[in-house]
Amino acid sequence: MPSLGELVAPRRMGRDFRWLLASSWTSNIGDGVALAAAPLLIASMTSSPILVAAGAVLQFLPWLIFGLHAGAIADRFDRRRLVMFANAARAIVLVALCAFLVTGTANIWIVLAVAFLYGTAEVFVDTAGSTLLPMIVKPAELGIGNARLQAGYLVANQFAGPPLGAFLFAAGSAWPFLVEVLCVTLAIVLISRMTRTPVPPREEHAPVHTDIAKGLRWLWRNPPVRTLVLIILVFNVTWAAPWGVLVLYATEHLNMGAVGYGALTTASAAGGLLATLSFGWLEKRVSFATLMRVCLSLEVVMHLAFALTTTGWVALVIMAGFGFYAFIWGTISTTVRQRLVPKELQGRIASVNMVGVFGGMVLGNALGGVIAQIWGLTAPWWFAFVGAAITLLLVWKPISHIVSAKPVSDPEPDPVA
Repeated sequence: MPSLGELVAPRRMGRDFRWLLASSWTSNIGDGVALAAAPLLIASMTSSPILVAAGAVLQFLPWLIFGLHAGAIADRFDRRRLVMFANAARAIVLVALCAFLVTGTANIWIVLAVAFLYGTAEVFVDTAGSTLLPMIVKPAELGIGNARLQAGYLVANQFAGPPLGAFLFAAGSAWPFLVEVLCVTLAIVLISRMTRTPVPPREEHAPVHTDIAKGLRWLWRNPPVRTLVLIILVFNVTWAAPWGVLVLYATEHLNMGAVGYGALTTASAAGGLLATLSFGWLEKRVSFATLMRVCLSLEVVMHLAFALTTTGWVALVIMAGFGFYAFIWGTISTTVRQRLVPKELQGRIASVNMVGVFGGMVLGNALGGVIAQIWGLTAPWWFAFVGAAITLLLVWKPISHIVSAKPVSDPEPDPVA
């Protein structure tokens, strides 16, 4: 009978994977603490919906501003050290916030500035961190590696962190952020134990915008990866449209109350956790192409089910199913992209993907708010259902080409004569 450690991080995947996994899980605990504590801190300082919403916007705004640059920088330097430096920047920002809170000088503008600076550092952490796994495990192990990293996100960031953050905030506004400093610092120590990753080759003294353009050209000339990124962008628009008004849908349309709304998030995380236990079995028995089609089909069905249901417990069941297939989709799409992108371009292509994710969320949230305002709280689900269904029909065949594509070693294909 294999040990728990062997099940979570098999020895065949190497010592560096265990250090990466430990660092990621530790960092996610801190992020989960902040997930609950940061909105509570903002709400304790202002009752303005605009300022409260600004705190949420500042979580993804840095991706739209700095995402592509973070990708180019990740492809220029030692990615392990870049994660360490960016995490150190996060820790410094948090220490400053704690100092303001302890001395009683913090105000809403300082907190929002901290949110933006912290989010900016997080862009570089996440971008560089996403490139490390393909550098330390074999392509065949990317699926299980991504599944283990995502499991840490679900358990630490979604389950354990938020309740701990709320409890610590009740004890004192600075406590959750002091705990987050400890988590981020420990994450730096853990990832420092990894073997130094090689610096990707690049042209000497090339401007950052040149590297960004090179990555975008490669993406445009690689149909499988380009299609995958577009699928993720479109499905994030349709997904985010109803998600932006989910709290109103849960409390007013389903009459679930505040506790019921929180239970929807928990149900999603529970479904994702179940998926982490099932991924290895599914990966061995079902092709990636089939799994991707099933996941996107379930996305269409989920939108329709939410549009039709008027019962809270049915919504909880649907949400648990969403968490399950969303985890499977996220793990597979990340694995396929990492297998197809050359190591020297991992940062840039990952950053384009993340800019698409957050750009789609911004557009989707805006559309969802307008649609709900005009046609009611179920209208965004109908919009998502129709949009996702049309997109699924268009990408049904290309999914096979995406999964069966071979890696391209040349990061800058020669123009066709």
